[in-house]
Amino acid sequence: MGLLVLPEKYIAGEFVIRSYFPGDGVLLSEAVNGSYDHLKAFMPWAKPYQSVEESEHLVRHFRGNYLLETDFVLGIFDGEERRLLGGSGFHLREGGLDNCSAEIGMWIRADAAGNGLGTRVLTALLAWGFTEWPWERLAWRCDGRNLASRRIAEKAGLALEGVLRGHCRLKDGTRWDTFCYAILKSAWPAQATRG
Repeated sequence: MGLLVLPEKYIAGEFVIRSYFPGDGVLLSEAVNGSYDHLKAFMPWAKPYQSVEESEHLVRHFRGNYLLETDFVLGIFDGEERRLLGGSGFHLREGGLDNCSAEIGMWIRADAAGNGLGTRVLTALLAWGFTEWPWERLAWRCDGRNLASRRIAEKAGLALEGVLRGHCRLKDGTRWDTFCYAILKSAWPAQATRG
């Protein structure tokens, strides 16, 4: 594919989606620590406490991967970039950059959830992904029990492609289904105008 000129930022007025930078660790720590009870059911990485130092290490790791073009982890910030509203990313789980496919992941902090922000962010990621990034296919996978995540994908116009039954095993031994959604670039303009 050659060298990708990485888009750095998507500005949507009420929020900004961008790569993490050194120094963002304090914002990440505050957001995940205040949202643990909200995140723990569906985000395996969530833990009761994540220090600023751990968070700073993570954001620097995310930034390095971004520059190396191996994973594109993104923060969702308020319009002034002073508060982290959640996290997202274009993840290369369906092949490398040459495949022109990415999987979008997302989490929204507890006190920003439930007001349509996830749908607005996913819609922005589709617009950004299909215009400034090389993506021809964008996917979304979620725990089947996570009805909010499933609704976000459906509201944004992604098609349910299938369900991986008993796909993941929890620590207690129970299994859950993974719902697989996606949209192709060729279908996106029609979905975008449906609004």
